[in-house]
Amino acid sequence: MKPIVQHRISLRLFEENDITKEYISWLNDPEVVKHSNQRFMVHSYESCKSYYESFLNSDNLFFVISHNETNEVLGTMTVYFSINHSTADIGIMVGNKDFWGMGLGEEAWKGLMEFLLNELNIRKVTGGTLSSNKGMIRIFEKVGMMPDGVRKDHEIINGIPHDIVYFAKFRS
Repeated sequence: MKPIVQHRISLRLFEENDITKEYISWLNDPEVVKHSNQRFMVHSYESCKSYYESFLNSDNLFFVISHNETNEVLGTMTVYFSINHSTADIGIMVGNKDFWGMGLGEEAWKGLMEFLLNELNIRKVTGGTLSSNKGMIRIFEKVGMMPDGVRKDHEIINGIPHDIVYFAKFRS
């Protein structure tokens, strides 16, 4: 699969050699994973390799997000397909904090979402996050996704229940 190239970032398929100390450190950084269930795990090369291998010979995709100007890896994205329903659920992690607050997560999300809708003819693209993850909710809204459901008080952070909110965009 050829890379998905946007203005400032590119997405390419994740490879085993992308399992670096830096990547593993993102997954073990409480600030990076504070809205993710990854916060309950301790990650190692072996756990990351197992996760990477789960995408091999599957319909699902695992991407690296890299900065076009510096070639630095700034995060990852996943796509889980439901082929029978022509839907795809996207996930994102911008682990490199040097790139936070620059709109690169939004650019990556929009690029991948448009690729799925327009190039792969996916009928519906979805994403979800905890209601406390205001940055991700802003991304959903900025890229034209609409609310698609709520799981009330579904997960707990620091003893406080939070909703999981879902968003979706349909192919025109």
